[in-house]
Amino acid sequence: MIEKLQKQALELLQSLIQTQSFSKEEEPTAEILANWLTDRGVEVKRDLNNVWATNQYFDESKPTILLNSHHDTVKPNQAYTRDPFEAKIEGDKLYGLGSNDAGGCLVGLMSAFVYFYPQKDLKYNFVLAATAEEEISGENGIAYMQDIMPRIDVAIVGEPTLLDLAIAEKGLVVFDGKVTGTPGHAAHIPNHQNPIFKALKDLEWINSYKFPKVSPFLGEVKMTVSQINAGNQHNVVPSELTFVVDCRVTDQYTNAEIAEIIAENTECDVIPRSLRLNSSSIDPNHDIVKSGVALGKKTYGSPTLSDQCRLTCQSVKIGPGDSLRSHSADEFIYVQEVYDGVAFYVELLKGIV
Repeated sequence: MIEKLQKQALELLQSLIQTQSFSKEEEPTAEILANWLTDRGVEVKRDLNNVWATNQYFDESKPTILLNSHHDTVKPNQAYTRDPFEAKIEGDKLYGLGSNDAGGCLVGLMSAFVYFYPQKDLKYNFVLAATAEEEISGENGIAYMQDIMPRIDVAIVGEPTLLDLAIAEKGLVVFDGKVTGTPGHAAHIPNHQNPIFKALKDLEWINSYKFPKVSPFLGEVKMTVSQINAGNQHNVVPSELTFVVDCRVTDQYTNAEIAEIIAENTECDVIPRSLRLNSSSIDPNHDIVKSGVALGKKTYGSPTLSDQCRLTCQSVKIGPGDSLRSHSADEFIYVQEVYDGVAFYVELLKGIV
């Protein structure tokens, strides 16, 4: 059955690649996914462009594992040298937009779900969710689905990790800073309300501050001033200076705690754009982690965001493919990686159910 699922997964992935599915435009691939599951006897549910299902013998008294990955893609960048929608196999590689991020993961999780779907007396329930808008952290993907799906105890999020286990993932908060001053002619006596100099103290604090709690898997919280803007004429002291801070948050802090610490230590206004992209983690002693380690996989902390940041339960990020290929020109995944993903997800879940 595994070999059959592997071949079917590869064919499904080719169909997905050949079908444009930019964020917010995923309806055609949602149709493909729903039909694929229906053809395999799965009772499918559809909410917006999200396709989901529960295992046949779902039991509310049991804990539930979410199997989640996304079917939206970014738009192809200008460096592509081949048709991003051709889904062509050359040698041992399958080329195409979304092949690596995260088509290989999605078809692997779907195959594993189909494998376990009709089985009785499982220790865990399974919920499969092929969701939309991951690439833009949109509100109509996994964030929308959490109020619709059954209660989830733990999630496996499919993203390319070379099948190692990302047991923690950094969150993100972007802050907008603003310093106001008194505008004036640059030739006049010193202006002690020049916002450029007023900002220096806060900018230096942001650059040098070390958050005391360090994550064993993600390291330190990292703040970076990534943009700064002030003035438009050489002979005019500007009335304000604005800056942007990119803050990568570990599992040791909530986004709200980070915002509070920054507010307490800066004199100017430093306002978060959003607090919704949270860090995430899973107990290293969870059954899923133990099962993956028993299969010879490594654990690590991931610096890149995924739909984990929108989940409120424990989660782990695992999938075939390599994160370094995501959003690259002439994106590809190895055919063997697709096959290995199917087999690995099945073996991982066998180890716990």
